[in-house]
Amino acid sequence: MSVEVEIVHEATGEIVAAFARLLPQLSSTARPLDHEAVDRLVRCETNTVLVARAAGSIVGTLTLLLLPVPTGLRARIEDVVVDTEARGQGIAALLTQEALTLAREAGARTVDLTSRPDRAAANRLYERLGFRARESTVYRFPMDGPELRPVRS
Repeated sequence: MSVEVEIVHEATGEIVAAFARLLPQLSSTARPLDHEAVDRLVRCETNTVLVARAAGSIVGTLTLLLLPVPTGLRARIEDVVVDTEARGQGIAALLTQEALTLAREAGARTVDLTSRPDRAAANRLYERLGFRARESTVYRFPMDGPELRPVRS
């Protein structure tokens, strides 16, 4: 199967429909994206949205974030998803390799990503591509959770 990876430049109906089909395969809690949300995602200057096409249909997506911070340009890969019908054919690897190429060309110092431990195949893929697990703790503050607590000095 021939697969092509391309950068998304606008939120077309096809792109919106692809996210509607693919996003639930990645996260059961992700809210559906309407045209406006996809447009915001695609037009954000820190984002590069990639899609993979096989036989003319979108079968996967990945979002690359390029973040200028005081310590240098950092890159982050988010929301890699390949349609269940197309998995096991190297599509996630192609998307990730294209993201790594774009990050390198932009001058990023590093590329980070996270993957849940139960995503064994994805974790094996990332290790095969050269990613290394870091000793780090990821903290998350749920914005729909408790109110901010005042910090006492």
